[in-house]
Amino acid sequence: MTDTEAARPEISVVIPVFNEAATLEGLYHRLAKTLEALGRPWEVIFVDDGSTDASADVLRMLHGEDPAVRVVRFTRNYGQHAAVYAGMERSRGDVVVTLDADLQNPPEEIPALLRPLEQGADVVGGARTNRHDPWFRRAASRLVNRATSAMVGVRMTDYGCMLRAYRRNVVDQVVACHEISRFIPALANTFAAAVAEVPVEHAPRQAGRSKYGLLRLLRLNMDLMTGFSLLPIQTVSLAGVLVAALGLAFAIFLGLRRLLVGPEVEGVFSLFAVLFFFVGLQILALGLIGEYVGRIYQEVRRRPRYVIAEVLGRP
Repeated sequence: MTDTEAARPEISVVIPVFNEAATLEGLYHRLAKTLEALGRPWEVIFVDDGSTDASADVLRMLHGEDPAVRVVRFTRNYGQHAAVYAGMERSRGDVVVTLDADLQNPPEEIPALLRPLEQGADVVGGARTNRHDPWFRRAASRLVNRATSAMVGVRMTDYGCMLRAYRRNVVDQVVACHEISRFIPALANTFAAAVAEVPVEHAPRQAGRSKYGLLRLLRLNMDLMTGFSLLPIQTVSLAGVLVAALGLAFAIFLGLRRLLVGPEVEGVFSLFAVLFFFVGLQILALGLIGEYVGRIYQEVRRRPRYVIAEVLGRP
């Protein structure tokens, strides 16, 4: 589509890229074929999140071949959601579709995401079927999905699927948020009046390895809990009140037992077990407080979310 650069696109596709040189060219050709079949003006925004392989060279080549391809390159790796945010900031379409660069989310599924938008949905998420991921990754994703649904108040079965579609009004609200830490699918759902979910295929990874390990998923879950709700710290506070009440009741029980039975040394190990439980609860409370204080510290520094090294394509 040689005139795409001149026309305002109706569909913008934002793709974060980190060391995916082996799949980028194939992704572009499949994506272009799918978008051309829709018969609507489109653009593709690749955001290179500090890749150390040949991804930047491949992206420059694609931009040179097609002006509908725009490229944003970071100076270093800032994370997937920072890359998506940067792409959303520069998108012009009435609909913004996000997509992974590893071809595990087939670009041919994009028309399925657009249909619920035409029926009134503001956000459409893909729900991966027959996932080709290790069992621990699927188990961790289930925990994150349940936690996110509870925190956001919008139930979805797959918050981790990058294949998603957003209306422009929701994208504008997301871009207007100035939080340092953000999980875009959850943030968008808090602004959407209607949310839909459609099943999408999930293909095996063709090259490279996943950037989301178990530790990173757990870190994401902690970020979700502290970024979208005060429930964790409120739960610990309630647990502290209950523990204090139980401790008082146990002290009264031990005092009465000493008066009635006399001195005894039984139950020492049980007392140690109870003590260790209380100490663990205190450490958990301190950890949660530290997480909230850390988020405040990140916000007050006002450092940029990312630094751009290169931009290819019209602003």
